[in-house]
Amino acid sequence: MRRTRILTAVLALAAGLLAGTPPAVAASTPNATSLAADTYTWKNARVDGGGFVPGIVFNRSEKNLAYARTDIGGAYRWVESSKTWTPLLDSVGWSEWGHTGVVSLASDSVDPNKVYAAVGTYTNSWDPTNGAVLRSADRGASWQKADLPFKLGGNMPGRGMGERLAVDPHKNSVLYLGTPSGKGLWRSTDSGASWSQVTNFPNVGDYVQDSTDTSGYASDNQGIVWVTFDESTGTSGSATQTVYVGVADKDNAVYRSTDGGTTWSRLSGQPTGYLAHKGVLDATNGYLYLAYSDKGGPYDGGKGQLWRYATRTGTWTNISPVAEADTYYGFSGLTVDRQHPGTVMATAYSSWWPDTQIFRSTDSGGTWTKAWDYTSYPNRSNRYTMDVSSVPWLTFGANPSPPEQTPKLGWMTEGLEIDPFDSARMMYGTGATIYGTENLTNWDSGSQFTIKPMVQGLEETAVNDLASPPSGASLLSALGDIGGFRHTDLTKVPSMMYTSPNLTTTTSLDYAETNPNTVVRVGNLDSGPHIGFSTDNGANWFAGTDPSGVTGGGTAAAASDGSRFVWSPAGTGVQYVTGFGTSWAASSGIPSGAVVESDRVDPKTFYGFKSGKFYVSSDGGATFTASLATGLPSGDSVRFKALPGTKGDVWLAGGASDGAYGLWHSTDGGASFTKLSNVEQADTIGFGKAATGVSYQTLYTSAKIGGVRGIFRSTDKGANWTRINDDAHQWGWTGAAITGDPRVYGRVYISTNGRGIIYGDTSDTSGGGGGGTDPTPTGACTVTYKITNQWSGGFQADVALANTGSGAWSGWSLGWTFPDGQKITQLWNADYTQTDAAVTAKNLNWNANVAPGSSVSFGFTGSWSGSNTKPTSFKLGDQSCTVA
Repeated sequence: MRRTRILTAVLALAAGLLAGTPPAVAASTPNATSLAADTYTWKNARVDGGGFVPGIVFNRSEKNLAYARTDIGGAYRWVESSKTWTPLLDSVGWSEWGHTGVVSLASDSVDPNKVYAAVGTYTNSWDPTNGAVLRSADRGASWQKADLPFKLGGNMPGRGMGERLAVDPHKNSVLYLGTPSGKGLWRSTDSGASWSQVTNFPNVGDYVQDSTDTSGYASDNQGIVWVTFDESTGTSGSATQTVYVGVADKDNAVYRSTDGGTTWSRLSGQPTGYLAHKGVLDATNGYLYLAYSDKGGPYDGGKGQLWRYATRTGTWTNISPVAEADTYYGFSGLTVDRQHPGTVMATAYSSWWPDTQIFRSTDSGGTWTKAWDYTSYPNRSNRYTMDVSSVPWLTFGANPSPPEQTPKLGWMTEGLEIDPFDSARMMYGTGATIYGTENLTNWDSGSQFTIKPMVQGLEETAVNDLASPPSGASLLSALGDIGGFRHTDLTKVPSMMYTSPNLTTTTSLDYAETNPNTVVRVGNLDSGPHIGFSTDNGANWFAGTDPSGVTGGGTAAAASDGSRFVWSPAGTGVQYVTGFGTSWAASSGIPSGAVVESDRVDPKTFYGFKSGKFYVSSDGGATFTASLATGLPSGDSVRFKALPGTKGDVWLAGGASDGAYGLWHSTDGGASFTKLSNVEQADTIGFGKAATGVSYQTLYTSAKIGGVRGIFRSTDKGANWTRINDDAHQWGWTGAAITGDPRVYGRVYISTNGRGIIYGDTSDTSGGGGGGTDPTPTGACTVTYKITNQWSGGFQADVALANTGSGAWSGWSLGWTFPDGQKITQLWNADYTQTDAAVTAKNLNWNANVAPGSSVSFGFTGSWSGSNTKPTSFKLGDQSCTVA
């Protein structure tokens, strides 16, 4: 399945939402703005994966330390204790959204606490900022940045090649970075703090995917694509002498330095006519393995070869597992078993049909076996079994005919790694997930090995729209590439994405406000209907009929009672219909491409917006009339919604920095709008349950208020705003959609462009202040203290406090002393103070009450040196607790 999310947010971003200075606001006295005045807990609505993982990196000196990079969704670190991934780049903010695209990762084998990420999403005008190299001394918990004088392309063609970033395994202050766009090879000698071009490197590359592409996307030079050190040619503290570099040049793909990067030369005798996607060295046996393809990937590739270069003799050997004439794909994924270096594996990354292929050799490429083979065509024999019960949607609801199977082994399989400490564990990335196995060595014994998703915690969907109906599912989502999901439990992976029709990308969805069982969604599909309907709150769907000329989803709106729909698809003008889309008619008075929404009370009232004009229909979408409202944004980067329960109450957000930009409110059905003077910029608007004692629904927006970009909440119609996220939780670009939950006060659902669906819950469940109460609990208590992850100088722990007495607690305060002087660096689900080694953790409003037999939990990260002994004594107020 081809992934099509390249332009998920580009149109809005290129329109100028992120560049320049904010527009001037009307002269008035600004209302109060409270920043970071509430404490939120942030999680993902679980999908598990959903995007391309082009690279997986294991540390070569510390067991169980691994990282994954995504093309637009940041980087992750593996947590062995829970078999999950933890995100590392949520601190990337709005103005540098491009830094969520990770071109390459490097984990330092000399100092495993250090990790580096080369970031930047596009090398053309779509990305407003240059690339950077991020460096961390605490495994990605915090970062420092070195800006580069050019752009990097984490979501550009060729992004599965690599790794482009590498740390010298002997002198870890030295790093190399391969760059695109003719910028060449770069080097740092101060652990990534500063970078300079290796001016004597002889080749900047010349391969472009499509030289006729005027956007600069497919026509960019893919440049220097990987760097590999030969660790056998160095000693500790001295620079490694032999370094290999891969270049996107079909005639000159591999270069080498044998003097620590002082001079470089093309490897003689190398194959030509192909791009070297990967170069992986087995220093023990003296072999450099190379995976070649005729294209840069990650989608394309029609021919390929595998080669082995003997570093001691200079001999080249074609070790391709199949003849070139029999390939219809290129090779890319490539790994060596560090425990048994003669074992090599590779992938046919661009074998879309009937499946990807994985090859394995245990004699340094002399002979190969396949993950699957034909018995008698079209029947297959697999060396593996697949268990996707943890992520059941990976079957895509398909029922293919042989030789296709479901779930597939994968596609776009460019990242492949055998755990350097465990020959039985392998992980590989696909266009939708990370798969892995922990009994890989069964391959060689003739028994089947089991492949499962190893992706929990890694959320990589691009979110286009969100809806939280007043009954039924908690959340309905419109996603890029995998359509979207109905979440009845945010903590569980839904069983299947929307089907019938299987839209590759859902661009818009809506439910009928007073009949939320009725839902409509529209989106993109190569062929077939672009619209679907549900009469059971999104659990089941049936396809509608497209009007003539439809080429894409656009936006759709359901009447408040579900009796009719208005659709503004790509390719034709706005349409309306009574019933479920079998006989559409063209709406008049509204331009094609307008954004459409429905009034949430009057079933015949619909609204539209296009190029600074607001449009209103009172006859079910048959005719629209342009409003006389002025001063609205002139561009089309606008999102608006009508408030449930009140006819004609409309909020509109959007604009661009070179014109009107902010948040507007209408109480007369769009006849006039008032701009909020205390909102400098706004890009989304959503509604949620009102605060206690307040009749008007809570507002949520992704905006710039008080000079700060963030996620904001207002409980008083926008008179006052509270920033509810913080600098550690920004998630790049959040401008596509936002909604509150109509059933849970304070809960907000946020769209991201690659970090999935974020939802937050407030510690202030009433809408009043934050913080906790002075607890006076009585009765017995038990504490469970568990270290869930530990590394050199740092650790993570969970604490569970159980009420084992007979009386309820209306608040709690738990104290302990660290035996070895450990320091808490971050704590969640409680407030805390620490004086020297003494810690006190105190309840928040939402978890103050603990009934007998119940428990409450919180977690934290901390630092340690010398030892990390667990505390042995805990007190609830003045009362000692049993330690489990």
